[in-house]
Amino acid sequence: MICSTCPYCGVGCGVILSPAGNGLTVKGDPDHPANRGRLCSKGTALGETVSLSGRLVSPVIDGAEAGWDTALDHVAARFRQTIAAHGPDSVAFYLSGQMLTEDYYVANKLMKGFIGSANVDTNSRLCMASTVAGHVRAFGADTVPGTYEDLDEADLVVLVGSNLAWCHPVLWQRVEAARAARGTRVVVIDPRRSVTAEAADLHLPIAPGADVALFNRLLAAIADRGLTDAGFLSHVTGADEAIATACAESGETGLSLAELARFIELWCRTERVVTVFSQGVNQSSSGTDKVNAILNCHLATGRIGRPGMGPFSVTGQPNAMGGREVGGLANQLACHLSLENPDHRAAVAGFWNAPRMAERPGLKAVEMFRAVSDGRIRALWIIHSNPAVTLPEADAVRAAIAGCDFVVVSDVTGATDTARLAHVLLPAAAWAEKSGTVTNSDRTVSRQRAALPPPGQARPDWWALAQVARRMGFGGFDWDGPAAIFREHAALSGIAGGLGRDFDISGKAGMPDAEYEAMEPFRWPFTATRQGGRFFADGHFLTPDGRARMVPVTARAPAAGLTPERPFRLNTGRIRDQWHTMTRTGRAPRLNRHLGEPFVEVNPADALRLRLAPFSLAEVTSDSGRAILRVVVTDRVASGQLFAPMHWTGETAPTGRIDAVIAAATDPLSGQPESKAAAVTLAPWTAGWFAFAVSDDVLAPSTPYWARRKTETGLAAELAALTPPSEGAEAIARVLFGLPDAELIRSDDPARELTTLCFVRGGRIRALLFAGPTPVSLARESVIARIGAPVGRESLAPRAGTDQPDEGPILCACMGVGRNRIAAAIDAGARDVAAVAAATCAGTGCGACRPEIAALIAVASVPAMAAE
Repeated sequence: MICSTCPYCGVGCGVILSPAGNGLTVKGDPDHPANRGRLCSKGTALGETVSLSGRLVSPVIDGAEAGWDTALDHVAARFRQTIAAHGPDSVAFYLSGQMLTEDYYVANKLMKGFIGSANVDTNSRLCMASTVAGHVRAFGADTVPGTYEDLDEADLVVLVGSNLAWCHPVLWQRVEAARAARGTRVVVIDPRRSVTAEAADLHLPIAPGADVALFNRLLAAIADRGLTDAGFLSHVTGADEAIATACAESGETGLSLAELARFIELWCRTERVVTVFSQGVNQSSSGTDKVNAILNCHLATGRIGRPGMGPFSVTGQPNAMGGREVGGLANQLACHLSLENPDHRAAVAGFWNAPRMAERPGLKAVEMFRAVSDGRIRALWIIHSNPAVTLPEADAVRAAIAGCDFVVVSDVTGATDTARLAHVLLPAAAWAEKSGTVTNSDRTVSRQRAALPPPGQARPDWWALAQVARRMGFGGFDWDGPAAIFREHAALSGIAGGLGRDFDISGKAGMPDAEYEAMEPFRWPFTATRQGGRFFADGHFLTPDGRARMVPVTARAPAAGLTPERPFRLNTGRIRDQWHTMTRTGRAPRLNRHLGEPFVEVNPADALRLRLAPFSLAEVTSDSGRAILRVVVTDRVASGQLFAPMHWTGETAPTGRIDAVIAAATDPLSGQPESKAAAVTLAPWTAGWFAFAVSDDVLAPSTPYWARRKTETGLAAELAALTPPSEGAEAIARVLFGLPDAELIRSDDPARELTTLCFVRGGRIRALLFAGPTPVSLARESVIARIGAPVGRESLAPRAGTDQPDEGPILCACMGVGRNRIAAAIDAGARDVAAVAAATCAGTGCGACRPEIAALIAVASVPAMAAE
């Protein structure tokens, strides 16, 4: 039994791992302070993601396997040659919140202290860079003031741009527990009526980008009602200017006067208020201003750093905070030191004995790949990230990587959009195979421990980085394990603490290896005189004069203006059961059952006007790219607005890569892209042939539209083409399944215009294809379950067999409960979530499906109530 940390979101849940055969059993750690045993659907399914299928197990150079010595020598030589010919700024590292803190530290030290460039950035730039910039402007450092316990003790939780129930489900469970225990009220500020918004006491469907206008109105009301805290404001500068600017705010919020009044009343009359903000705030061309608009309200009232109150950024990645702590962003130094402060640079250079210290910020993510495109960056090392999918203008980024002189990718698989473009692939140890630390959203540092051996030649990232550094001729990279790196990082943090910085874990600097191995979670700072706690209640900040800054901010519209050619505002985000580009979650069949295909949410009025039928396909187009997505008609989005998730890739749905559509507009301070407010066109993609395919092994689509997922019995895919295949369904199916000689059973249903092909070997079903001129309606999970079964009377039926209930779309991933079973329980009299749970077990796992169950109950209750 091994205690470790979940590798998904920034909640940082503790997990208990037990090796079982070639896999793992995973359960929540009841003693970990972040989750106390709770896990979400993704965490619960972690044991299903550690299969070695598709793993990269040896270095690869130009498509040929090589040994580590050859690969490392080659990487070091190419980086040396590039630097000698074009200077230090001609090389770059692009990192990931999937890296452990020790890995991050080594990469930052190598690039900034020894190569001499600050061209080291991270995909965390896409997630929380605006929060970092806002924190630094207001507090003088990137400090999260509060803790998760504030959610337990708050009387009002305001969620801004956060679908907490889906994206941070364990924190949502804490909020739900506070609602039950103390009557905590919940307000959700989001243009879209998300699952979280449906469960809130008040949903404010704000206009996209209008957060500054809303919080300026709140600040003006605070001042008008005399609710500013004069004593606390003695520790703050800029209050008069910020309040005057707020009082003059004229930006539209998209809210009614009644909605505004109710929100302002709730916020003003409730002292214990926590404002939680996430990507809806950060991913904006004015994200830093949005962060400061929120911080201004808490600073003005002194509601910060005390139990149950304060601004709270929740991060999207497991170690986004650890990356921030070691200077993983291009404009930072390690331990929250400033790259542009000469005293800080000198302190770090002296500690590292650095021969060539970077003296200015490097290129942030979007700038970095533009520099790759135009040839300023000629050698690039990408670690655990997939920028060919996740960066805005993804098609241009993919082309830039493809055209770069030298690209190294460290990853667990070579089968990603980015890895396929690399000259050198380095096999990395995966989660559950590597050891180190991560930091979650409330500053808790936890151990990640290896529970499985790395396969083949896979190695930790810190080791590969250190080996390249040594081959480039640099000293100071001779650690014998992650504990030694952690001690060095902790010792440097003591120097930072002496310079007045907040991040100081020097109390851990002397720990021996055995103590590191046994280290329990702790919240920083951790020094001889202070351990954990909240920041700023005492009015002491980290600015040169020790006072906080209230920053005057004015609302700005999204960078992309709507036009007659681009009349829709596109919002992007995550879905409940998937993570980033699905290289991990996509391996767990049950996580693919809830929403298994890229989609776009369209308001019913817009769908009617554009003649978009439910489940048809639509093309979303911008000036930078296009995507083809399944249409979901719903009033969760307002007319003129769209929502699409960001998880699909060239490996899983090539036309579903939504970041190809997003323009690369960025916040001028943080460099974070605007991923929530693209200007796009929406139009029908009029297919004339649709199919659903399942296979026990090969499923290789070639149609203009396809989306593929892993299932319990193999693979499944949705297919579509503008016209039926000229060679016929049988010919395309044999190629699709790689079954040129298998026995074929065919069924044609003229009434339903449905053709069914069943491929059989040894009396058992190997593959099935259902095709027709309209979107195929069938019981998909029942069809998937037939793969590997003997051929029977109902094998070709589109519906569930008489002996097999049709679950319908899976709503509860933890328990495998479908919408149909939940609906049946409601019809049988279950009138609350607890009753549905008792009848079906739905909602008894992570609980992230409970708001959806409640919504089904509410819909079903309307006619029943009317009849009464």
